[in-house]
Amino acid sequence: MALISVAQALDQVLAHAAPLPAEPVPLDDALGRVLAGDLAALRTQPPADVSAMDGYAARASDLATVPTQLRVIGEVAAGRPFTAAVGAREAARIFTGGVMPPGADTVVVQEITEHAGDTVTVLKPVSKGRHIRRQGLDFRRGDTLFAAGHRLSARDLALLAGMNHPRVPLHRRPKVALFATGDELVAPGEEPGPGQIVYSNGFALAALARQHGATVIDLGLVRDELEATIAAVRAARSAAADILVTTGGASVGEYDLVHKAFAAEGMDLSFWKVAMRPGRPLMHGRLGGMHVLGLPGNPVSAYVCAFLFLVPLIRRMSGRSDLNPPTESALLGSALPENDERADYLRATLARGPDGRPVATALPVQDSSMLAPLAAAGCLLIREPHAPPARAGSPCTILRLEP
Repeated sequence: MALISVAQALDQVLAHAAPLPAEPVPLDDALGRVLAGDLAALRTQPPADVSAMDGYAARASDLATVPTQLRVIGEVAAGRPFTAAVGAREAARIFTGGVMPPGADTVVVQEITEHAGDTVTVLKPVSKGRHIRRQGLDFRRGDTLFAAGHRLSARDLALLAGMNHPRVPLHRRPKVALFATGDELVAPGEEPGPGQIVYSNGFALAALARQHGATVIDLGLVRDELEATIAAVRAARSAAADILVTTGGASVGEYDLVHKAFAAEGMDLSFWKVAMRPGRPLMHGRLGGMHVLGLPGNPVSAYVCAFLFLVPLIRRMSGRSDLNPPTESALLGSALPENDERADYLRATLARGPDGRPVATALPVQDSSMLAPLAAAGCLLIREPHAPPARAGSPCTILRLEP
């Protein structure tokens, strides 16, 4: 299968992806998720005219000249309305959030009064309607305040609660199943035997998937045996995974059995090789409704491919419209040679130059097995295929890596 470009590969990954069905979700679990329908207010806020300050509810006609004395006939606290009417030369003690009593049209703040017994003296003039929050000032019942496709922020949750929505319809979180192949892999904390290494890929990939809204099903390490690999694929299908991500075994070696296992299960392959570095042996296809991403085994390749392809796929299935992490302009911190036919995603440090513009400096060794440079990088520095040599200080394009 011929090499395809990164853009073509992403188009194919997203071509058959759609937002997942809606499910009712409590507000406590709604942060960062996407609404599957419009939402209107179920109540009016405030539900009545209420005081915006602590003070006295009075009639503006009694405050034309000051100082003036009013008789205090009662008290109004939030949640405890005072139903008697405020008449001429009368006032009611009122606290913030208290419902304005009948007859009163103004709130006199307590700082400009003197209170003695059942009399309050107003010392400064107050205009009619002062310090009152009118009914429906914030919103009214039936107002549509959210549209389908909106991703919820912490501020949105407060508004939804005020609208009296204990649950909201959100697109279901994608389920991402993960497994890695390789007899050379052992779990962290184990002592590697001869020729073995400690498994690391899955920890970054699972964290990246969760960070962008997916739930993760960890299927662990799978031996380099076709039957074991097929069993892992079937386990992902049995768990109703929306996306299956594998690392290792996607190349063309004798022990690279992932493609054979997918073929045995009837996968519809869309591509296998991408013109990018790192990550050339990237595979994508579908097993029924389950998307499959076969990532390379080298940890940097696996992470970069997940960042470029898995993240947009999760976002699309979550209902988000901002699918791709945004690119930014920066300046090169060091010179770069011309590039070949593959797009390069160089791990680079990121600093701020004297003029405030970001400066990206490619790390000196770009080997796709090296975890320390990946952890130290602040961005991926993108080099297009056949890019000419570039001098330090020239413009470049970057993708910021998430902290």
